[in-house]
Amino acid sequence: MKKSFFIAFEGLDGSGKSTQVKLLTEQLEQQGLKIFTTAEPTKNRIGLLIKDIFKHKMQADHRTIAALYAADRLEHILNKSDGMLKKMEEGYSVLTDRYYFSSYAYHGVHMSMDWVIHTNSLSADLLRPDLNIFIDTTPETCMKRLDKSRSTIELYESTENLKKVREKYFQAFERFEGTEKIFITNGDRSSEEIAKDICHHVMGIVKPENAWS
Repeated sequence: MKKSFFIAFEGLDGSGKSTQVKLLTEQLEQQGLKIFTTAEPTKNRIGLLIKDIFKHKMQADHRTIAALYAADRLEHILNKSDGMLKKMEEGYSVLTDRYYFSSYAYHGVHMSMDWVIHTNSLSADLLRPDLNIFIDTTPETCMKRLDKSRSTIELYESTENLKKVREKYFQAFERFEGTEKIFITNGDRSSEEIAKDICHHVMGIVKPENAWS
């Protein structure tokens, strides 16, 4: 079994990423692995600033938001106490809810994707996922879930914008085909079906001789 690995979960808001991170963590811990789960934006100061913008507590230009994400991501990787590289050095495998493909897709709607990719290039050089998992849930389904679970809708959360974001995700996946390992799963199914699909794929990578069945 691979000693430690890094998996990034991607998808639209409301796609079910958080649920699948939790379910995969449980499965991997049952296999005896040490798992560290995390998310972006982080709980560090830059991440909290981003969350305030998303909750409409302050305003910022889309380019400013993209730059803040890039800075928060570097802190996410490099923080000396609980950064992802530090956790991997301690023997943890890391699962993150969002990573740089989120920036490519969400910010690529509002500005040049080339700029976003360049701005995040240091993060990609420092820590590239062993696997990017994209939960492909329709924007309509995502908005229904968000309407049920949220009292307020955050920045970027509209059916029209999520349609554009989904298109940008697939543009980015095509662009990095051959460079990034990407697994796309149908998110319009039950959480149990999605989890089994993800586990089968992940176990085939981290423990090839005993894939999930």
